[in-house]
Amino acid sequence: MRKIHVCFRSLMALVLSFLVVSYAQEPAPPVAEIHAKVDTVFGRVMVDNYAWLRDRDNPKVIQYLEAENAYTEEVMKPTEAFQEALFQEMVSRIKETDTTVATKWDDYYYYSRTLQGKQYGVECRKFKSLDASEEVLLDGNREAEGKEFWDLGVFRVSPDHQLLAFAVDTSGNELYTLRIKNLDTGELLTDVIDSVTTGFEWANDNTTFYYTIPDEAWRPYKLFRHRLGNRVSDDQLVYHEQDEAFWLDLRKSKSQEYIFVESASETSSEVHIINASKPDGDFRLAQPRIKDVEYYLYHHGDSFFIRTNDHAKNFKLMQAPVSDPSKERWVEAIPENAAVKLNGVEMFKDFMVLYERQDGLKQIRIKELGSNKDYLIEFPEPVYDVNGAWNPDYNGQVLRYGFASFVTSESVYDYNMRTRERELKKQEEVLGGYDPTRYEIKRLFATARDGAKVPISIVYRKDKFTPGANLLYLYGYGAYESSMDPGFRPYRFSLIDRGFIYAMAHIRGGGEMGRQWYEDGRLLKKKNSFYDFIDCAEYLISQGYTSPDKLAIYGGSAGGLLIGSVLNMRPDLFKVAVADVPFVDLINTMLDPSIPLTVIEYDEWGNPHEKEYFEYMLSYSPYDNVKAQNYPNIFVMAGLNDTRVHYWEPAKWVAKLRATKTDHNLLLLKTNMESGHGGASGRYDFIREIALEYAFVLDVFGIRI
Repeated sequence: MRKIHVCFRSLMALVLSFLVVSYAQEPAPPVAEIHAKVDTVFGRVMVDNYAWLRDRDNPKVIQYLEAENAYTEEVMKPTEAFQEALFQEMVSRIKETDTTVATKWDDYYYYSRTLQGKQYGVECRKFKSLDASEEVLLDGNREAEGKEFWDLGVFRVSPDHQLLAFAVDTSGNELYTLRIKNLDTGELLTDVIDSVTTGFEWANDNTTFYYTIPDEAWRPYKLFRHRLGNRVSDDQLVYHEQDEAFWLDLRKSKSQEYIFVESASETSSEVHIINASKPDGDFRLAQPRIKDVEYYLYHHGDSFFIRTNDHAKNFKLMQAPVSDPSKERWVEAIPENAAVKLNGVEMFKDFMVLYERQDGLKQIRIKELGSNKDYLIEFPEPVYDVNGAWNPDYNGQVLRYGFASFVTSESVYDYNMRTRERELKKQEEVLGGYDPTRYEIKRLFATARDGAKVPISIVYRKDKFTPGANLLYLYGYGAYESSMDPGFRPYRFSLIDRGFIYAMAHIRGGGEMGRQWYEDGRLLKKKNSFYDFIDCAEYLISQGYTSPDKLAIYGGSAGGLLIGSVLNMRPDLFKVAVADVPFVDLINTMLDPSIPLTVIEYDEWGNPHEKEYFEYMLSYSPYDNVKAQNYPNIFVMAGLNDTRVHYWEPAKWVAKLRATKTDHNLLLLKTNMESGHGGASGRYDFIREIALEYAFVLDVFGIRI
């Protein structure tokens, strides 16, 4: 591969360079700043006319992003009152001053509060009784004062409940500063560690903890041991992950006896173990890594249970002695079920909780360890989302979990695993006269072009439904085996109550239908994700739910790659598209191993330094496949400090679309100059971003009320 830089002065760029930001004119990069990067890869000449936008230190780059922001603001100015109305409407549905259900851990009840008008939560606890006086552990609003961005990445109370470790990111780049607070005195200790990741665990001596730091590619790769009062420079390096495709994470067993250091790639994993009560000891390897084999440990008594996909695509559960958990000692405890994916395990002293997925829906199976009987918890709706909550009591018999659906707000239950009785502890209040009986939820299945049955979850308001004439908002992701589940989001009703059907396409590349579903949507089968999404859209049209002139689509991050790809393939199928921090510059990013996360993601997308993968990835990369054709109205969001999808990817994509597309539809780029991948950190600022995106979509359809 060779790289050269040439000056790019096409007629289009020359014309665009004289445009001034206004309501009627789109911004353009100045001609003097346009430098094309030319690569030759496997004999193919690759010209990147907007590579210069990667130079964040170039003032002209910041000026260009600010010009795009100014243009977006000017175009959206007529909707400002509508944006404010949407914001107030969304806020009016939430209980602004609220408290979570308290969780009992030893003698303390832990919970968090929100306050009306305040952006961040307040972390609290009470001693022995919920009637006791409140102790504020950390007030996010006070900590965030004077800061444009504030994110709490680590919040860990020590085993004796006397110390709090917390780590904060104030830029959105996911590098955190770790501090220790004495909860008796409120004093901050002198121990301060900068540029850590979110990997953290306390040892049981309450003076030793472990933390991870990232390399230049933002990969957590080194694990350190720190003792309170010691200099950070004296911290001991415990483990160094040398393989650039693997990253580190930490996890403590529910029994509190062991700390697991998990080193994982997209398709393989390896676990080191240390006794949490012997922090001076050495970590020992459970089982050396094997290519394409994942395994995860759970402690119970004298055994480790091991969830693994070794010769079990949908995972099985093995058991081995604590003294030797190597693969040679594994004995099958629960065999693989080809129809059910085993996603997780939670161990109690007398019960095992299995988090499963079948036919696209989550389920929770309880196994009584004494009798070896098992049963499924029943849920009241056909389409829903359910997740295990924080259950710190290893000896308990109550499982706390959260339940929600498109129409049922977040609900917290305590389930007695022995008596099989459940208690609703709290259901999130939805204000403003919300009535769930006004809405219909359905699970549909679209037939993809290769015969696969793709689930679609939909919700709409019954009295707003008109066959063939509905506006429809279609969401998709389809990557990393991440499952998009039909949970509750109160802000969606600002669309649904205006006549939209909200639809979620559970396309391949995600994990909704098991491991094979994921494998059929990655690497050299990645295009199945895009075909599935297009086929879902066409199915919804053919079944009379909507039409192309009433169809909006949305995706973020890897879901933004989905949006960019389907817009190139079938721009005629959609009226409007929203792409949030979209991963659209696939080839240029994946060819550059210095960019954070690149090497790690070879297992997801392929290694473009190998010709077969390069050619396949190039065939769908959104940025590389922009062509002279009509595109729908497009709204793009980016974060200047994003380390997962760098700001330049959406910026370059928008610049190329401006210079290439043949329509006069709207194309807007909004770069948050203070945030990263997750957008605004404050809850109200986050809602304002949603209101802006919704105002764009609704305005395209002529709706401003």
